[in-house]
Amino acid sequence: MTAHALAPRDPSLPAPAATPDLTQDELLSILLRELRKRALMLTSVFSAIALLSLVIGLFVVPRNYTSSTTILAQDSDIIQPLLEGRAVPTGVADRAGMARQIIYSPKVLKQALEVGGWMHGNPSPVAQDRLMEDISGRTTITSPRPDLVKISYRDDDPARAFHITEAMGQLFIDEALKAKERESREAFEFIDSQVKEYHKKLTGAEQNLQDYQSRNVDAQPGSATDATTRIGALRTQVEQARMALLEQESRESSIAAQLSGESAITAVQTRENLYRSRLIELKSEYDQLLLTYTEQHPDVVRVRHQMEDIQRLLEQEQARREAGTQPTSTEEAQANPLYQELRSQLAQARRELAATRSRMEVAQKLLNDELDRGRRIAASEGALAELTRDYDVNREVYQDLLRRRENARVSMDLDQAKRGLTLRVQEPAVMPLRPTGVRLIHIVGIGLLLAVAVPLGLVFLLARFDPRIRSSQLIKRAGRYPLLTTIPTYPTPRERRHAFGSMVASAAMVMGVALIYVLTYTYRVVSA
Repeated sequence: MTAHALAPRDPSLPAPAATPDLTQDELLSILLRELRKRALMLTSVFSAIALLSLVIGLFVVPRNYTSSTTILAQDSDIIQPLLEGRAVPTGVADRAGMARQIIYSPKVLKQALEVGGWMHGNPSPVAQDRLMEDISGRTTITSPRPDLVKISYRDDDPARAFHITEAMGQLFIDEALKAKERESREAFEFIDSQVKEYHKKLTGAEQNLQDYQSRNVDAQPGSATDATTRIGALRTQVEQARMALLEQESRESSIAAQLSGESAITAVQTRENLYRSRLIELKSEYDQLLLTYTEQHPDVVRVRHQMEDIQRLLEQEQARREAGTQPTSTEEAQANPLYQELRSQLAQARRELAATRSRMEVAQKLLNDELDRGRRIAASEGALAELTRDYDVNREVYQDLLRRRENARVSMDLDQAKRGLTLRVQEPAVMPLRPTGVRLIHIVGIGLLLAVAVPLGLVFLLARFDPRIRSSQLIKRAGRYPLLTTIPTYPTPRERRHAFGSMVASAAMVMGVALIYVLTYTYRVVSA
């Protein structure tokens, strides 16, 4: 029975103030009293939570064993610096991503099913798909370092976890090397197909260029420059010929004018005139010799004697003319030497004039032909430039593809020899001996904490928020009038027996739970 605290109260008086909070001593006393009163119920809650956590740890939450392997990817190799610039090793930047693509592929997961023994029961395709999803969900792939790939797999069977992890590591290495080899081979085949295609394009462009050049003889590289140079030279020749023609025409006119003033025939002069002419010549020669020699020089003496003879003959002719004798003369006509010379020069000038005129006409004709050729070259220059450009571009691409194909061939041979990227197991998978993750001891510990905390929490909530007054001191603090007395509770013999039985049952429950825990731990230790 609960103790009752009584105090006199006049019904006409106003209600007391709000119930104040309990002190720590009062709250502790109430908690102990409620624990003794409800010991059987609280022990039942404790036992149920403890046993439920044990059952969950044993049968609901499976034990997971994790096995892992680490694979080292080495890019550096002694062949790489030797073949730098020739071979292109196919590296993988995201190795963890590559490992996920390979290991999560249906091919690898189906082999994992065979390694794990799931295929012995011949599961249906739907069951196989679910098993593969389950395997991929329990597989973890990380990259601790750029050159490391760590593959972890968890399973409730440690042997199966070990075998599947080991198989996944080896399958990753095999598939990665095959993928590298396939990538380099596909690259070589693609470049080889491009080489063949551009070889056809280059051959066609070369044939088009040759056909066009054969149809257009002037369509040759440098023809425009050659034609321009040739046109300039011919124009110079035409101008020079024109200037020479003008000079020769002027010369021909001058000679013709001189020729028209000369007589073709000249008469012979008399002897007196001849003697005078001869005397003048000798006198001139005599004066010329005196400038060099003395008067005793033989040549001077000879010329002087000739002058004396001519002078004597001249005096005789003068005497004969004075005597009335007809002077002797020759009646024959002779050709004029100046006239003959002018005629010869005129004929030469006319021949040169005709030759110059002919040369100018030929040069003008060649110039016109070269101008026509230049126009043809200009008309065909665009088409020739396009064909040449097409040929040059195809040739450059073809030569570049040839070099790339040889580099791809070396890379393919390097990957086939497995020398480009080395993959090896750095830490092999081992048989897991202890489970990982949430273990039984964790679940049992959490269950025992809950088994103790839940009853205590229920009692605390009952004592803290129950509106009934459970302490006489609380009446004194809440009321306006003094407390006269309190009536204690006296249990009956039946109530004492019931309380004793509750305590014995509660102790038995706690001991039973402890015994179950001890037996479970002993069984697990013996079975392990």
